[in-house]
Amino acid sequence: MRITLLTVPDCPHAPLARERIDQALDGRAAVVDVVEVSDEAQAALLGMAGSPTVLIDGVDHFAVPGGAAASISCRLYRARDGRAEGSPSVADLRRVLDMAEADDGCDCLPLDAAGRSGRGRLAPVAGGLRAAQQAVLRSFACTGRAPEAADLEQVSCDSGREPGEVLAELAAEDFLTLDAQGRVQAAYPFSVSPTAHRVRLAEGPEVWAMCAIDALGIPDMLNTDAVITSTDPVTGEAVTVTSTGGQVAWQPATAVVYVGQRSCTGPAADVACGALNFFTSRRAAGAWAEQHPDYTGITIDQARAEALGRSIFGALLEPADGSVPQQTEAHEPNQGSE
Repeated sequence: MRITLLTVPDCPHAPLARERIDQALDGRAAVVDVVEVSDEAQAALLGMAGSPTVLIDGVDHFAVPGGAAASISCRLYRARDGRAEGSPSVADLRRVLDMAEADDGCDCLPLDAAGRSGRGRLAPVAGGLRAAQQAVLRSFACTGRAPEAADLEQVSCDSGREPGEVLAELAAEDFLTLDAQGRVQAAYPFSVSPTAHRVRLAEGPEVWAMCAIDALGIPDMLNTDAVITSTDPVTGEAVTVTSTGGQVAWQPATAVVYVGQRSCTGPAADVACGALNFFTSRRAAGAWAEQHPDYTGITIDQARAEALGRSIFGALLEPADGSVPQQTEAHEPNQGSE
């Protein structure tokens, strides 16, 4: 991995950005270059959108949607508490490093369905989609259950739409799945029905994850400790992943994750989730792959599986405006708006 810090000479924020990059790397192997840019032409050539700009393998993961003009002016970044800072936060840098690490050298085919072919699992703000998606996710996190359409009246009303209409659009774009009556059956990473992947939240209910990668993304998405329990579909042995304070421990130590998908198109629930499993060893994962030739995939190690889960699900509850996420309190469905 190569990280390039583009900065104008004597930029007051460059030392902070360099320090935070080191903290986010936390021992990861990477080459870090600091490049001073003196004029607009050089900024355009290098992809600099203000000082400092952080490129990871040549990509500006903090770029404004729609693109920003090349510039040598001061660049500010919105922190999660709404403050403007002269550098991305350590948490945000770590998140984009996880994304880059998960994609590094990977055969992208098995990851397409899980990550919506590179479009990500965070719904657009327009049309009230993100507000509804996040309301659904918070319901699972607080109660262990999906909300009813009536529970989404307020967030849908704010966008001038009906709950059913918003849910249908979210389902069409594969942010969640619905049953024949239009009720939420899954909202990645959560499932209404029991699956092979159970997640016990430290301060919340027990929930079911759609797949192994979804389960691994839940602790980071909710910023909570959690214990994931699953079963190797070949050996029948238990696989346990414990996340405590951001540190993750796997049992057994040889456990891996197989990441695959069918060649057909469709929602991830149908195309990929059946092939995103925990295994006690690479041998067990290989045996499963041989038994399921309808799936194409790869076996990945623990670090890469954790990074993939974080990169897909870690930001799903971040506010669209960069403000502090509101504290989600447990509540029972159909109690009306507060």
